[in-house]
Amino acid sequence: MGSRRLMDAAVAARRVTVNGRVATLGERVSSIDRIALDGLPIRVVRSPERLPRVLIYYKPAGEISTLRDPHGRPTVFDRLPAVRNGRWIQIGRLDFNTSGLLVFTTSGELANRLMHPSGGIEREYAVRVLGELSPEQTERLRRGIMLDDGSAKFEVIEARGGRGANRWYQVMITEGRNREVRRMFEALGLGVSRLIRTRFGPLALPSTLHRGKWVELRPSAVATLLRGLDAGKQTR
Repeated sequence: MGSRRLMDAAVAARRVTVNGRVATLGERVSSIDRIALDGLPIRVVRSPERLPRVLIYYKPAGEISTLRDPHGRPTVFDRLPAVRNGRWIQIGRLDFNTSGLLVFTTSGELANRLMHPSGGIEREYAVRVLGELSPEQTERLRRGIMLDDGSAKFEVIEARGGRGANRWYQVMITEGRNREVRRMFEALGLGVSRLIRTRFGPLALPSTLHRGKWVELRPSAVATLLRGLDAGKQTR
């Protein structure tokens, strides 16, 4: 209908309406809105570049991170919405007894970018252990501790209080080896009684999301996520 400058001028001149009311500069619209210029309806065409869908799911303990389980246990896919002409791809896994943030997408490319070891994606957990770390043990976990599949360390480990013999810690790692967080504490003789993943890269578990529920990112949030990954790739 015209250049961006001309269309900005048309909006400023109150010649554009959205759903029957006068539009404002910077207003966001979608393909389902009724837009008119000088009273004539305008057909909105979707961009040929379709953004992938991204879900954040609060996995409860007792669900298995696989599509189907031969033993009939509930899986993390059981509660997800259906996808038309596609499928949900799980980004990373959580073991059976671990709860917290799981990310799903319809894009194999996005899943690979978030899971590839070269990405150094941060994973943050809240951990409840039986016992309290000594300063020496905390320093060992920061420097690195030897497991059966190599050395592992926490990039961040901070005490978060607790009651009685139970103590909470916030930890962050940049790799996703099987049961890594549990094994690191167990290597020091401390059992993990609860483990919750609270963040995966730039995606955090919403405080309002309940266990067993999911929320889908808005297209604007997905676009921001993709831009952030692109920017991070350019700086490496």
